[in-house]
Order: sequence, then structure tokens, then C-alpha cells
Amino acid sequence: MTNSINTDPIFNSKTRPQSADDEISNFDKVNYLEVTRHQHEQRLDNFLLNRLKGLPKAHIYKMIRSDEVRVNNKRCKAHDRVHREDVVRIAPVKLATREKPIISTEFAKSLLARVVFEDDGLIVLNKPSGIAVHGGSGLDFGVIEAMREVTGKKYLELVHRIDKDTSGLLMISKKRSTLKVLQQHLVDKTIQKHYLCLAKGQPALNEQRIDAPLLRFTLASGERRVKVEASAAQNQDPQAKESQTDIVVHSRFMLANLPVSLIEAKPLTGRTHQIRVHLAHIGHPILGDEKYNPQDKSGVHRLCLHAWRLDIPDYEVITAPLPEDMAALLPTSTELPKV
Repeated sequence: MTNSINTDPIFNSKTRPQSADDEISNFDKVNYLEVTRHQHEQRLDNFLLNRLKGLPKAHIYKMIRSDEVRVNNKRCKAHDRVHREDVVRIAPVKLATREKPIISTEFAKSLLARVVFEDDGLIVLNKPSGIAVHGGSGLDFGVIEAMREVTGKKYLELVHRIDKDTSGLLMISKKRSTLKVLQQHLVDKTIQKHYLCLAKGQPALNEQRIDAPLLRFTLASGERRVKVEASAAQNQDPQAKESQTDIVVHSRFMLANLPVSLIEAKPLTGRTHQIRVHLAHIGHPILGDEKYNPQDKSGVHRLCLHAWRLDIPDYEVITAPLPEDMAALLPTSTELPKV
């Protein structure tokens, strides 16, 4: 592989690229970052999100489309992969340089106490509801930034994401090799995720598969949502993605004089808001879901969706107990599913 530093005419002895492992200190100038082994084969958009913390994702995509980002002095796309020794040129960014997030000792200890599994390549964290997995869109930091700060590890990367208001198991890689293996498992659908949720109503069937394609769309306010596209319709939007979720009803009971069910949901595909939209689609939206259950009358003040169990090839089964605020809504006689 030819090292682009030697062939790119924009470089001279005074404009050498900095390592992409180091934080950008000045956003007001053109920055040249040399990709290291830690970012090898990472998507360009994810590479930029990790280095332009606090910049909205939409702004990053606009920069790429506007040719404000180049790789080895060539135009690029968000899904392109960067490789070791590539040089990424980033135009000046209107982003105030932030100080490192101040993580309180109490919060740090509580976060570390939520680690339910760790080996030399993987951390699995029981994320609390209400905390985003990463910073941006007005948030100083999320779980991944806090974990990097608390552990002092330069390389920690999210293997996947879960919604801010969803609690439960979140995989964080400590090594690039582990990240690649686990993400390939996700592509191959060989990792099975199990979620527990409290849903409105009581489904007639104990078990069923929801097979309904999902389509992302944007409200007039700019907020992103997801909806079901009828698969039988001839005019189905080509952007709709095939989506399936298996559900098992474990318990039916009354809450605030309303029929409610404890449901285990197993997504067979990994679409945004998939479980939330699929359950709403069959008439059993999740309690506390402000987006897809706005008429909720249960009085519940949190999204009752919890990433409960992970089945990963070559790993032990990993679980996270139901959070206390969700468990408190269940009748005392309720039996939770066995591992």
C-alpha cells in the first residue's frame, strides 16, 4: 500500500498529519488525521463521529457531501471504510472546542458497577434508562464517552446501539479484532438479543412472529420516526426494510385497571425502534413509549423496554436483571422467563 503522505502534494514539512488516536485541539483550522490500527476498516461516518464529538450527525453527513472531508485527497462517501495510514482531511468546523466531560465519582462508580461481563476484548454493560449510548445532539457525553473517561482506555467502541430510554445490555469492544468479530455476527444474525417489555393489552396468542417492513421518515419538526410499510402494497416504498420480531407472552395482568402483558421480544433483524414499532403495529404498544404510544394511560413514566439477554457464539449467556422500576410494576407472583 502506498503511503498517501508521500504522494499528496498538499503536505509539506509544516503540515504533517496527527494521529487519529489523539484528540483534535483546534477545530478552526484544517485538520489532517492519520488512521491508525485502532480505526482500520471503520466506516468514515463513525470515524468522524468519534472525533467531532458534539457535532450533529446530519452536519457530518453534510460535510462529507460538500467535499469538506477527503480521504487521501479524494472525494468520499459516509459508508466508505478508512484504512491504516490513510489521511483524512477535515475542513474547519464551527464547533466550540469542548473540555473533557466532567464525570462525577459517584456516576463513574455506578457505571462501572453495571458491568455484567468483561474479558480481554469485550465489556457488556447494563445501561440504565435515560442515558444515551453516545454524545451529540446537545448531549455532552453518553455511555461510551463516560466509559473511556472512567477507564482511561483510548480504545473503546460501541458494538451496537440501544435507544436512550431503553435499559439493559450494551456491548462495548476493547479491541478492534473483537469489534470486527461481533459486528460480523450481527451481520450474519448469529447473535440473538432478547428484550423484556411491558405492553398495553393482552395478545390472544402466546407466541407469534411479527413480519412487517419498516421505513424511516422525518416529522415536520425534524424528528426521526419509523413506521410499518404494508408488504403487500404494490407501491411500497423501496427504502422500506424487511423486519421480523418474535414475541412470547409470559404474563397477563392488570395495571391501573388496564390489561397489560409481560412480553419477551426477539428481533430477528436490527432495525431502528423495531420492537417498539412492531408491537404498536399489532395493537400492543410498549408502556411509557412517548413516540409510539402517545395515548398511554398507564401512568408509567419510563419506556418499559429492557435488553435482558444476549446469546453470543462462543460466549456464555449474558443477562441483566429487570430494573427495579419495571419489576415493581409486576404482580408479586409473576415468574420471569428462565435463562
